[in-house]
Amino acid sequence: MSLHAYRAALFHTLDDPSVSPEAAVYHADGLLVVEDGQVTAFGPHDDLRATLPLDTPVTHFPGHLITPGFIDAHIHFPQTDVMAAWGARLLDWLENHTFPTEQAFVDRAHADSAAAFFLDQLLANGTTSALVFGSVHKTSVEALFEAALARNMRLIGGKVLMDRNAPEGLTDTIERGREDTEALIRAWHGRGRLGYAVTPRFAVTSSPGQLAMAGDIAAAHADILIHTHMSENTEEITRVAQLFPDAGDYLDVYARYGLVGSRSVFAHCVHSDDDALRRLAKAGASVAFCPSSNLMLGSGLFRLKRACACGVNTALASDVGAGASFSMLSMMGEAYKVGQLSGDALDPLHGFYLATLAGARALHIEDRVGNLEPGKEADFLVLDLAATPLLARRTAGVASLAETLFILSILGDDRVVAHTFLAGRLAHSRNGVSGLAQDTAWQPITSPC
Repeated sequence: MSLHAYRAALFHTLDDPSVSPEAAVYHADGLLVVEDGQVTAFGPHDDLRATLPLDTPVTHFPGHLITPGFIDAHIHFPQTDVMAAWGARLLDWLENHTFPTEQAFVDRAHADSAAAFFLDQLLANGTTSALVFGSVHKTSVEALFEAALARNMRLIGGKVLMDRNAPEGLTDTIERGREDTEALIRAWHGRGRLGYAVTPRFAVTSSPGQLAMAGDIAAAHADILIHTHMSENTEEITRVAQLFPDAGDYLDVYARYGLVGSRSVFAHCVHSDDDALRRLAKAGASVAFCPSSNLMLGSGLFRLKRACACGVNTALASDVGAGASFSMLSMMGEAYKVGQLSGDALDPLHGFYLATLAGARALHIEDRVGNLEPGKEADFLVLDLAATPLLARRTAGVASLAETLFILSILGDDRVVAHTFLAGRLAHSRNGVSGLAQDTAWQPITSPC
């Protein structure tokens, strides 16, 4: 049995605090108790300390805030090497940057190296779970899952399905896409903390037959996700209308092939109208809000409050590599700026919900992660409120939790993440593990990748 307690300020959400303010739970001097990788208690230090055995080790992090690990609802691991690519809209960006880069993932050694770097970047930025695009190559997803399994990450990913309107070497066929997807599901879904998502890139690059095949696989595996893009860019929407002239709108394209349901996650939806958003809500589908990439590619301003008013679950996402950072703190700041431009300023409590519990709900892992309720897996972060001189100056004397969170979202980055824990084990430490050396069980998870 492994029992350990962590003392710091604590914060998590039990629901959307923009709807239920009492769902934001904060303890200025709190205690998080972890046993065998699970949370057993979360509350005020003075109340909980007396309930623990006298020899329970307690690590104190003064000046720090413990939160759930961040959950990225949409990200591309093969696109790490095209981050900060200059000057293109979506379709041109795919052709000139993404597709050439993804060609290299046919090579397993390259995929292994990229996966190791990608996951280490997630952990360094406090992202403990993510919904991840691979490339069209089966090897890319095998590399990703193997690296995630070694780190004990709760991660969901999938091989891209793409059988048209892409370069040679980046397209599969309906049958090969089916065979590879089914093989990956058999080998990896449910192994460790891994899950699978059927992953057609978007309607432009999948034929009707391939979309139908994707829907068939999703119907045959009730516990996998469906992950794709929708209504990101006006040129893309026009192209989809040309390719599917009989469809009522972009969402109808996916609905015709059984790809719209409670386990569907649609990235972007920048230009989805109220009717489409309400249909998504009725189906129980989720939207991944990608503020950084929408700005980088000039795609438009997602109306978060409108989506929420339509009842659709919305989660935050980095969308690396069009997105400019792995940091979900930075994504909260970008989401705030997008809101300012559209008259929908993002409340910082809501921002943290979008990056934690809302993401867990989109990925259907909210029974395991997303907050730090007793019984959940102990994926958590220790955030340093004085990680930089400017942060130290700005957070000093701040009495409001909302103001502290807002400062972190605007001024914070990976330097704020002092420690990242996965299932109670230290997976990343900004300055090494010397401060935690008293417990020999706490060592960084190493990977063969």
